[in-house]
Amino acid sequence: MNLRSEVSAVGLALSFLTVLPVPSKPHLEPGALARATAYFPVAGYAIGALVSLVLLLPTDAGVSAALAIAAWWALTGWLHFDGLVDSADALLAPVPTEKRAAILKDVHVGAFALGTSLVTMLLMWSALAAGVTPWAPLVASVVARALVLVPMRLYPTLEQDSLGGQARTLGWGRVAAGLAVAAPTLLVPGAWLGWLVASGITALVTWWAARRLAGRLSGDIYGLLIMTAEVSVLVAFAF
Repeated sequence: MNLRSEVSAVGLALSFLTVLPVPSKPHLEPGALARATAYFPVAGYAIGALVSLVLLLPTDAGVSAALAIAAWWALTGWLHFDGLVDSADALLAPVPTEKRAAILKDVHVGAFALGTSLVTMLLMWSALAAGVTPWAPLVASVVARALVLVPMRLYPTLEQDSLGGQARTLGWGRVAAGLAVAAPTLLVPGAWLGWLVASGITALVTWWAARRLAGRLSGDIYGLLIMTAEVSVLVAFAF
């Protein structure tokens, strides 16, 4: 293992998944972004920790929850939210399978996207305002970015030169590394249920999305899976 390459991979994961500044611009050598996938949970720790701090603000619970969601999505540059809305239009539209890939690339937002984003926001706000542990966003952010590594490795992508296509060439070692990075979140009381629920929901949504896209996934679908896992963890904490 090349320590310099691994440190660069951490920085690349942060710069790719967040708007947070990194000390130096990561070197984009061949396969660098795919290697960075093992450190996607590190980006989750950074995002989740900051969101958890927002949730600790001494304000009304509903206001804190709204501010936390705003910070959450802003810290990601709205990357995964964009994947959520694009995927909703493509996967829920009553069209033939071959047309769904074109809808994924369409910049217009339809009724399915609007409805899905509204339900997602309501679920997140309700869970955060319900008095869950302030560290629930941290667990959700980390778990979601760890679990998405499994479908990235399992399923072919719509674009072979994409991140998912690169990640499939690296084997299960990077997936195991990502899960290991995320494992410390299990120390948070109740996190085990979030892991369990999110794992099941992610597997189900992945299977459903792949069936509707002729067995392939895309970057937008990865965003959908991350958002779905985050919501699943928050809801699990609310029980």
